[in-house]
Amino acid sequence: MNRQGTQTKWILILTSLGFFMSMMDSMIVTTASTAIRLDFRITVGTLQWALNAYNITIAAVLLVGVALGERYGRRRVYSYGLVVFTLGSILCALATNITWLIIARVVEGMGASVMTPLSMAILTHALPVSERGRALGIWSGVGGLALVVGPSLGGLIVARLSWQWIFWINVPVGVVALGLTGRLLPESYGRRERLSGLDASLIMVASAGLIWALSALTSAQVDRGVVMSIGSGSGLLGAWFIWRQKQAAQPLMPLNFFHSAVFRGGNWATFLLYASIYGVVFFLPQFFQIVGQANALTAGLELLPWTGTLVMVAPFTGWAVDRFGERRMAMLGLLNQGVGYGALAGLAAPTRGYGWYVGPLILAGCGLSMAGPALQKAVLSTVAPVALGKASGIYNVFRLLGGAIGTTLAVAVFGYFGRVQTAVTFTQGFQAAMILAAGLSLLGLWYARLLTSGD
Repeated sequence: MNRQGTQTKWILILTSLGFFMSMMDSMIVTTASTAIRLDFRITVGTLQWALNAYNITIAAVLLVGVALGERYGRRRVYSYGLVVFTLGSILCALATNITWLIIARVVEGMGASVMTPLSMAILTHALPVSERGRALGIWSGVGGLALVVGPSLGGLIVARLSWQWIFWINVPVGVVALGLTGRLLPESYGRRERLSGLDASLIMVASAGLIWALSALTSAQVDRGVVMSIGSGSGLLGAWFIWRQKQAAQPLMPLNFFHSAVFRGGNWATFLLYASIYGVVFFLPQFFQIVGQANALTAGLELLPWTGTLVMVAPFTGWAVDRFGERRMAMLGLLNQGVGYGALAGLAAPTRGYGWYVGPLILAGCGLSMAGPALQKAVLSTVAPVALGKASGIYNVFRLLGGAIGTTLAVAVFGYFGRVQTAVTFTQGFQAAMILAAGLSLLGLWYARLLTSGD
């Protein structure tokens, strides 16, 4: 392999590693969720904050982190994110109650807020358009490996050690990633624009407040008047932020990107894709444990037909996107995912064996593997190289907000139709959550039709 090929290989490995770490920290918690809930003696509604706090923080801070990367260097700010993420993992491992754990997850989220979008921007900037589909497919596949390794590893750790060790494993990985990044990743910049402190504050407070309000609606312990007040106030701040972006010469979120139907469609389809996924991620491991009587390790392994397809299919999908076009692959992926989740809802029963779920899990996993790289390439292909960081940031805001809102909606639907007390009542809530996930994925087809066809 020549020098250029070796450099490209390392760029792909290290940027994929950043995405892997960010996804791993979200996924590994899933099979440990029951252990955390029992250890801290909390409800499912409270438990969701251990997952949502991470994604809420990333969504709130992400655009600000990307803007800093564009101005001061994507590799430099990406490295700072690795440091903060690793420190947050240490705080999570030391948590003695749910409040501490949630705060530590916020710290982790601040670090992860730059890891995914800047790794995506660094990789895309380093490659020609003709190679991006394949590279983003591999990038997605490596990130998808976190879906494979995360739940299974989390289950193994909980079964053999304790849930705290799911965070300790981030420390050596973070240290190695930081050392290699400084040596092997190229530095790149976007437009070195001045960052408005007011705009940065508005987007962070508005994003965090809106998602908090949506999440709090599922909790019986929170005053509804307070929730509605914070939600309404956050919505007004968000509207003020959008108004300011229209007037700004150097906007934090360039609204002219949304003049492109492909950019709009790709981001909204991404929002629905991940809104669908995260509700499943939250409840599926618990379903296997509560209804299927599996331990944490077995539950993690039982997810493999779903998560394993990301590693097997995503790299091939990247090639297929380059060959057949973004619209075809995205629509096929969203359709497969929706049908797979719908089948899970129809088949779920306390008396039904695990083998019944394998087919729908594989179908849904293939759907995500197809849609993810297609939507990424579609969104990033609409902007100039100098704007890749901001486009990547917006894409990931939609991805993470979709995930957080999807979890919130799934918890609300589950709470309305089911309970955790028995296998029967849990199945009832699980079926409703899966129907919701299927509907969200199929709704994404409306937006995916706006992508380029590849004809």
